[in-house]
Amino acid sequence: MGFFSFLGRVLFASFFLLSAWQMYNEFTVDGGAAAAKELRPKLSVALQHLSSKLGVATPDVDDFMQTRHVVASIYILKGLGGILFVFGSSFGAYLLLLELALTTPILYDFYNYDPSKPEFESLLNDFTRNMAFFGALLFFVGMKNSLPRRPLKKKSPKAKAN
Repeated sequence: MGFFSFLGRVLFASFFLLSAWQMYNEFTVDGGAAAAKELRPKLSVALQHLSSKLGVATPDVDDFMQTRHVVASIYILKGLGGILFVFGSSFGAYLLLLELALTTPILYDFYNYDPSKPEFESLLNDFTRNMAFFGALLFFVGMKNSLPRRPLKKKSPKAKAN
């Protein structure tokens, strides 16, 4: 059972680890320009929406350097969370949950597209995939917290003295 649990965690975390590795390679080739170019408008719209709903000012991330920092933090969360998750760490699962909670609604904003457009279906599929990952991580954390930390020792019955 232990081996299959480890294998499942490796296969699950491989999505995050390979994604982080790909982001890192793209980040080092062009300094994060491609990812920052894709992320900047979506992040700006999300922050403006958040600012209007909460009534507080949010930081302006129209600067290229600030967006690069966001991209770098995303791949660090994915990589570190994935590695820790492979070894069964709840902290790794929490890092992956944080990454999914922050990036999924921003990157896969299918709700901003008309259903007849071709981008809608692709974004909706990616959004639902990430929500499934989020649910699986919540299940892992819940199961990890429900199991006892130490195996219970069975008390041997004492012999009765006559």
